Amino acid sequence: MLPDYGGGCLNSVVPGLLARGRGARPRWCSEAVDQATQVVLLVVDGLGWQQLQDRPALAPTLAGGAGGPITSVVPTTTATALTSLATGLTPAEHGVLGYRLRFGDDILNVLRWSSERGDMRMKLPVPTVQPTPAFRGMAVPAVSRADFMATGFTAAHLGGSELVGWSVPSSMVVEVRRLLGEGHGLVYAYYDGVDKVAHQYGLGAHYEQELRFVDTLVGDLVGVLPAGGALVVTADHGQVDVGDAVRLPSSKLLGAVELLSGEGRFRWLHARRGAAADVEAVARAEHGDEAWVMTFEQLLDEGWFGGPLAPGFASRLGDVALVARAPVAFLDPADTGETRLASRHGSLTEAEMLVPLLAWAAC
Repeated sequence: MLPDYGGGCLNSVVPGLLARGRGARPRWCSEAVDQATQVVLLVVDGLGWQQLQDRPALAPTLAGGAGGPITSVVPTTTATALTSLATGLTPAEHGVLGYRLRFGDDILNVLRWSSERGDMRMKLPVPTVQPTPAFRGMAVPAVSRADFMATGFTAAHLGGSELVGWSVPSSMVVEVRRLLGEGHGLVYAYYDGVDKVAHQYGLGAHYEQELRFVDTLVGDLVGVLPAGGALVVTADHGQVDVGDAVRLPSSKLLGAVELLSGEGRFRWLHARRGAAADVEAVARAEHGDEAWVMTFEQLLDEGWFGGPLAPGFASRLGDVALVARAPVAFLDPADTGETRLASRHGSLTEAEMLVPLLAWAAC
């Protein structure tokens, strides 16, 4: 499933909310939101539409929201999706094209803003990677976990925002209520619990209990909306249970590869000089039954990133991508911490690509 860039897609949400009430309402925007004087945008990391639809009884508040599914972006990973959401740009425009990106001889972990050499904030300043301010440069406060406030990735996707930290989720509700009381027309809030639980435990009992908690959190936020206000809930991606179905590339494939980047369900292979065709052939032979094996040129031709890459971005990606369509992940030997993840995302299956866009008007 390819993203609906410019339509019902994450990169359309913030521009639509900022322009609400000024003309024809986008098909994905509910009437309650279009007419709202103040809007809270809550992003629940990892809350996929399919996973939500499979468990309506566990989340009655979410099940009662007005709206439906929209698409994430490519790849369906937090670093790329949150940057598209906050900036209103496609990945091709903002350049945060994955979780782990190549910059020269370094592979940058975007969420940690580090490489094997350590912290990269001095060597690779955020504006050189992603200079566009969030929310079209408007003064929108962003309420997120306090631990994330000083990170490179926060600067990359929420640059220019007033950052408001919370330590426990209940504090998010208090801060959102305060900001609404100060008269902000749009308040952004971010919660990461669903994604963390899915990565650690999969989509079983722990996930379902977390979904119950998120449903309560949504209800609490609806409860602090002022008259004329609205809450919008979306997510950056869904999830696929992978468990221990982790594939280590063969010695034959690794022998033709200089570096690996990306993540388990969207793994980039950076071929050695002159070996790109060999890498593609071996990857198709070994993994074509469980992955879309795509060359860099094919991805661009099919518009996976939302258009032509802006200048300088092509070097951040590899030559051949292993994009999982089966519930498997492709291991990078240099990033073995990924082996501990039970559920994953990054690919273009409906379970990963579809996310909710739901709305509630003030009671």
